[in-house]
Amino acid sequence: MLNPCDSAFVATLAAVVPEGTLSAPEPRHLEEPRGRWTGTAGVLARPRTTAEVAAIVRASAAGRVGLVPVSGGTGLVGGQILAEGPPPLLLSLERMTALRGVWPEENAMVVEAGMVLADVQDEAAKAGRLFPLSLASEGSCRIGGNLAANAGGTAVLRYGNARDLCLGIEAVLPDGTVFDGLTRLRKDNAGYDLRHLLIGSEGTLGVITAASLKLFPIPAARVVALLAVPSPAAALQLLALCGERAAGLVSGFELISRVGFDFLEETGFDLRAPFDPVPEWSVLLELELPAGLEPEVTMASLYSAAAEAGLVADGVIATSEAQAAQLWALRETIPLANRRVGAVSSHDISLPLSAIPAFIAEAPRAIADLGSFRVNCFGHLGDGNLHWNVFPEWGHSKAEHEAVRDQVKRAVHDLVHGMGGSVAAEHGVGRLKVADLARYADPGKLQAMRAIKAALDPAGIMNPGAVLG
Repeated sequence: MLNPCDSAFVATLAAVVPEGTLSAPEPRHLEEPRGRWTGTAGVLARPRTTAEVAAIVRASAAGRVGLVPVSGGTGLVGGQILAEGPPPLLLSLERMTALRGVWPEENAMVVEAGMVLADVQDEAAKAGRLFPLSLASEGSCRIGGNLAANAGGTAVLRYGNARDLCLGIEAVLPDGTVFDGLTRLRKDNAGYDLRHLLIGSEGTLGVITAASLKLFPIPAARVVALLAVPSPAAALQLLALCGERAAGLVSGFELISRVGFDFLEETGFDLRAPFDPVPEWSVLLELELPAGLEPEVTMASLYSAAAEAGLVADGVIATSEAQAAQLWALRETIPLANRRVGAVSSHDISLPLSAIPAFIAEAPRAIADLGSFRVNCFGHLGDGNLHWNVFPEWGHSKAEHEAVRDQVKRAVHDLVHGMGGSVAAEHGVGRLKVADLARYADPGKLQAMRAIKAALDPAGIMNPGAVLG
């Protein structure tokens, strides 16, 4: 049983951290982006060093007080919000933003966990390198949170998830022990890889305080195109063609349904698809090219091959960075339009690539008996991650469907699971999907996860209620 972060505990904590470390939580630390939960907390701690983080965690362990790490606050599964139970201590690393080192010749850098993702990208660029993790929230999310949730983003197809971009981490474990794993090695098989255990654990096994990150050469050029495709199956064939004709060059491959473009217009965004009529399905394709390849020529050649194979019906190739940004803006603004429309149920799912066309065809039938809906399907087709979101028909509100919301979610998730997919593709489990993990995860995996949690955090102080409940 956990104790509340009350005035007595705050006084104990104040004795082990510098003055100014503790303060009342701000609204931004207690609110979830979609407004589903409002959190509770006794105090907010904002340490400046790893040693201070360790002191805070030790005090929490000794007092059996729950500790909820908060990062940029952009998570969509409630991992950063504790709405019920004894008020916890909130731990923010927003003051730990230092660049500890950069080694361009090694394609590596070490940053503290509180650094904003956009600043990580900028520091890499100053060294003539690329840090390719890119998210819509990169101006506010922080690298520690990105790693804790194993963030994906738009470039997973080429560069991988956050865990694939991390060489090592420094973290504070639940008893206050500092794990110094900030290696820059590409090969190290000396025992268990605690880096990968802590990445994606959503703050339930420790607090990441710094990370050693992989960098890459900055591509000489990039080219972006929006292509009209006949169907999701054709989009998958196009992806395979890109793999054959542009191996290693594809950095973005986004599937967009017509409903997404409809929502942009419906909700007042001054963004329009460059097609008339707007196709049922489109693909946003980005290539990153080395020196010696002409961007527009390369994309035009790929388009010609795709058209000859009947995989594209129309297309627009950006001829400037401004035009490329406009095409990406279409894709990146769709989630904002979704929010304005108001979803009955949103699904962040992943599937084996070959199963995606069948899922897209079958999923509307799985919820047909529950009401009349619009579906906005879009996402990172290149890595199998779809956002399959259910909305009310025009003129109706999501509140009218509140009674069937859980049934819609269950029907969609059952179908995903039955097709060998995951119901937690890139946003993690948090608190929103605790029951889903219990329902769909392999029993052996759950048993191992619970054993790990019990071994590292026997008092259960680390982000209580998240992931395993």
